[in-house]
Amino acid sequence: MRFRTLCRLLALVPVALGFAPLGQALGAAAELGVRHRIDVVVSTEPDAPILSRLKGAKGELSLTVRLSANSKESKFFGMLRPSFPDITIPDGPGKPLVQQTKLWEEDVCHQRRGLPKVTVTQLGGHFGEGEGRIEISAINRHIGVLVPPDELTPGIKLDPGSDSFGVFLAFRAQTRNSRLNVDLKIYPIDCFL
Repeated sequence: MRFRTLCRLLALVPVALGFAPLGQALGAAAELGVRHRIDVVVSTEPDAPILSRLKGAKGELSLTVRLSANSKESKFFGMLRPSFPDITIPDGPGKPLVQQTKLWEEDVCHQRRGLPKVTVTQLGGHFGEGEGRIEISAINRHIGVLVPPDELTPGIKLDPGSDSFGVFLAFRAQTRNSRLNVDLKIYPIDCFL
């Protein structure tokens, strides 16, 4: 009798051990992860030279953005180079030059490991035609190199906010002479691993 009871208990051990990984897998499937989306908006300061001289003029802008977003599930490092042709300079400082545009989005859900590291390294373009044309060429400062004429200061932290896409953290890069702002909005989007 004891032998049969012992055999039955021993027969149940593999069955019980078989359910343990299943329980861990079900628990892991419900674990909350994140993926990120980055949008860009370009605006002017109220004292920007293009606002005072070239209202209604056409132009174009291009950016270089360095992005590093690494996790166990996905790795991305590279330079993004969006360009915005056919920009019209607004009548006043309250309207952006470039409406909010998606710059980059992760397609893989991953563990929460902090924000992607994103830096605007260059802003270039032009507005107007003929003698009134204004060229924009702003880069950020590098050690051992002279300060550029139109220095781009990246990494200015803005207040967090929310809009129709969700909650975001925002960072600004600002040019010294041309007085343009490049705002990067980082949206953390909840997802299941």
